[in-house]
Amino acid sequence: MDCWINQGSVARILRSSGTKQELEVVIGNKHEQAINFPALTGKCAIGDHVILNTTGESLRLGSGGFHFVMGIVGKTQTPQNKPGHIIKLRYTPSQGRVLSVEEPDSPYHEILAGQSSIKGMPVLVGSLHSMLAPVCLAFKHLAPKRRIVYLMSDGAALPLALSDTVQILLDHGLLDDTITFNHAFGGHYEAVNVYSALLTAKHVCEADAAIILMGPGIVGTSTTWGTTALEQGVYINAVHTLGGYPIGIVRLSMVDKRTRHQGISHHTLTALTKICEHPCTVVLPSGLYDWHLLQDQLQALQYHHIQWVDTAPYRNLLENAPVKLETMGRDFNADPYFFESVLAAGLYAAAYCDLGTTVPEC
Repeated sequence: MDCWINQGSVARILRSSGTKQELEVVIGNKHEQAINFPALTGKCAIGDHVILNTTGESLRLGSGGFHFVMGIVGKTQTPQNKPGHIIKLRYTPSQGRVLSVEEPDSPYHEILAGQSSIKGMPVLVGSLHSMLAPVCLAFKHLAPKRRIVYLMSDGAALPLALSDTVQILLDHGLLDDTITFNHAFGGHYEAVNVYSALLTAKHVCEADAAIILMGPGIVGTSTTWGTTALEQGVYINAVHTLGGYPIGIVRLSMVDKRTRHQGISHHTLTALTKICEHPCTVVLPSGLYDWHLLQDQLQALQYHHIQWVDTAPYRNLLENAPVKLETMGRDFNADPYFFESVLAAGLYAAAYCDLGTTVPEC
């Protein structure tokens, strides 16, 4: 594996929280931006000499225009005296321990050891981090007293702290808790895999609903099978295994210039037709019912339960969102039906929580 490594010095601290620092660093004579995760490297100060991974920016990938701090020269990161023996980012220079909900030192060990069902809890499963905000906006609008928990996979970014969206949703009461599983880290709760993460959502977080999505970023190769988006099908299977109510979020676009992502994305179609082993509920905005392309694609999804939701009365939730809505560089106005299809799923999940049955329209 090749990576670009460089050195620089911290010129300014642009933003800083306990979990993430956004920095201006000087590399040679150039001022560039970098991200530091204090849990991995310690906290940066102005003047610190830092070692940087510049791979994503060197390749012009979707890393947000940032380099990443790998270490601070001359500073030792001393681990806090906390319990935990599960290692994430295993056998890499960044490996670190967490206290997982399942392990014997966890106060939740007995709960997790004794549970094997999420008892019908609705779980929304999608393929892009940009789906998180529309789901939460819709869910909390219809069910403000119900609890919804985000389960972040390791299909894209591994640190939860990279997502500003998560913190904004938490601050506005639009999201109730976070769980990171597999090699993703930084959630309020850490889990070893999707099964224990789902059980944690139900029995520790006492969630009424959950949503599984990767963090910011996605891996794609312009091939059918070479994308992390296909995790959607795997996680829908997991929801079924644990006795949940799976809702598949559709990635939909009317404006994407790539044929494979027009209408329902081939990522969604592949996950729901080739990987899903049991039917799930697929929710769509009723305003698209007569769209011929969509109707043709839905023939492939007849195995699933298609539900149509009228999203028109709820568009203001997207127009007035407290968080920036953007997917593949497009905002709500540029690609409205991407966000409305996700909104429809969130509305449906909220209505299902309150009525405990399938809901033809909200």
